[in-house]
Amino acid sequence: MLNLLCVVCFLLLDLHDAKHHSHIQYTGVLEQMDRGVVDLQELRRNLELAAAMLDAVYTDETRRLLDTEDELSDLQAESVPSEVRDWLACTFSRKMGVAKRRPEEKPRFRSIVHAVQAGIFVERMYRRTSNMAGLTYPPTALTEVDQWSFDVFSFHEATGDHALKFLVYDLLTRYDLINRFRIPVQALVQFVEALENGYSKHRNPYHNLIHAADVTQTAHFLMLHTGLMHWLSELEILAMVFAAAIHDFEHTGTTNNFHIHTRSEVAILYNDRSVLENHHVSAAYRLMAEEDMNILVNLNKDDWRELRSLVIEMVMSTDMSCHFQQIKTMRNALTQTHGIDKVKVLSLMLHAADISHPAKAWPLHYRWTHSLMEEFFRQVLCCSGIHEAVFRAFSENPKI
Repeated sequence: MLNLLCVVCFLLLDLHDAKHHSHIQYTGVLEQMDRGVVDLQELRRNLELAAAMLDAVYTDETRRLLDTEDELSDLQAESVPSEVRDWLACTFSRKMGVAKRRPEEKPRFRSIVHAVQAGIFVERMYRRTSNMAGLTYPPTALTEVDQWSFDVFSFHEATGDHALKFLVYDLLTRYDLINRFRIPVQALVQFVEALENGYSKHRNPYHNLIHAADVTQTAHFLMLHTGLMHWLSELEILAMVFAAAIHDFEHTGTTNNFHIHTRSEVAILYNDRSVLENHHVSAAYRLMAEEDMNILVNLNKDDWRELRSLVIEMVMSTDMSCHFQQIKTMRNALTQTHGIDKVKVLSLMLHAADISHPAKAWPLHYRWTHSLMEEFFRQVLCCSGIHEAVFRAFSENPKI
């Protein structure tokens, strides 16, 4: 405990060595610690003083930097502290996609002022690249993206009915995956826009782009709040976000059994096995066959194959016919002494995110349930052979 307090005090000394009086106070505290005699009330007063000073430095420096011109292109290289330049170069260098620096090689901040300044530079770069890609939305839209209470319907409205596009871009940026795997931003935007078009193809009440965005955000929540993001590799995190985004791509609004019994083209193509899930993955990868939508163009062969294998396994796991077998497999795995298979964990996480709305707040769950019942009703109409004109009338005016 004393060692920890020493570290804290040394840190405070390093940040505020210009404050001579404070320096003397902290030195006295350290001497007391060395003698094994600590006045806890005096220590508390000193720590409170240091906290107030840190807060003042942070506030003043943030205000000063935010008041400057918000254009990175106008900044002169010599006006940026070398410490900040080194950190930015290490963090955002293209070389990160090839070989990551060892922790001891990464530049560290010696001043809270420089840390704040670097953070504001990152915010500016993020805002600038977002604007270049045409991704502008209210700054409050993503304030609850890390929360279980995230309202995807409100977010969809705030983004002009492009919830999936903005969410995927934001999460890939947060996890630094765009930089890590050198994903072309314009290709990413076009790819996710094509995903949104595919999700809107059949005008489904439930299996649409809002559902895809909801599942993607929930998968992010599970990775973040369970701590699994620290257990997973960057490629596995990319696989989770990617699989969640595409997991119902071009969903027809009808079930696998419907396709099998009606002998649809996709049922014939995939031999009645996980018909829709096979189509979701295949159709999404066909999009990336187009050069202007190939977001994985800079992955090496090994990473490309591993990512594809993970995505296929994860999307296949969203087939509800596999639900009970998945639960059984995971229960058995938890009783074993050896390590748990990561692929099975990722697959179960995506499956859980896919069916998570009953655990959300009642207004969200009610809205999702209503949408799902409407989609089931439309399938019943199709099975009953009701004329297309009648079906369209029900779609356009549910009160009929």
